[in-house]
Amino acid sequence: MGRWRPPRPRGSRYITAEGAQRMRAEVKHLWEEERPRVTQAVSDAAKLGDRSENADYIYGKKRLREIDSRVRFLTKRLEEISVVDRIPDDKEKVFFGAWVTLEDDEGESVCYRIVGPDEFDVKAGLISMDSPVARALLGRKLDDEVDIRQGEKWQTFYITDIRYEE
Repeated sequence: MGRWRPPRPRGSRYITAEGAQRMRAEVKHLWEEERPRVTQAVSDAAKLGDRSENADYIYGKKRLREIDSRVRFLTKRLEEISVVDRIPDDKEKVFFGAWVTLEDDEGESVCYRIVGPDEFDVKAGLISMDSPVARALLGRKLDDEVDIRQGEKWQTFYITDIRYEE
């Protein structure tokens, strides 16, 4: 079995202003702080002599490749994304960037923000607009009933709040 894997499908091209700012900050950190530090460590390790058995040199070079790859990816992605920084006219519907509060039949509620695929973090309540949950929510209105598949079963939620950050 080979190591080749088919490329992942491209995510949507939208991102919030906060997400774009975080991506720019990561590029800046990697390029201006992390890379020079690792480059210096590799240079110091190279001065010690035999590079074939020098773990600091080998792992430093590997880390440099990882940093360069990540910077390349982020730079290309920042060129092709569209920053969504305005609130929709109809605030009663769920659109990109909305904070949506859902309530189930037992009365338990959960809150999600619909964001771009480059910035999702489920633990922080940020879900990708390409996810099944977000696709089920987009375009819905307050008090709408939404059926979301969770594993093998379907669960019904009710939209109890929709809000946008100004």
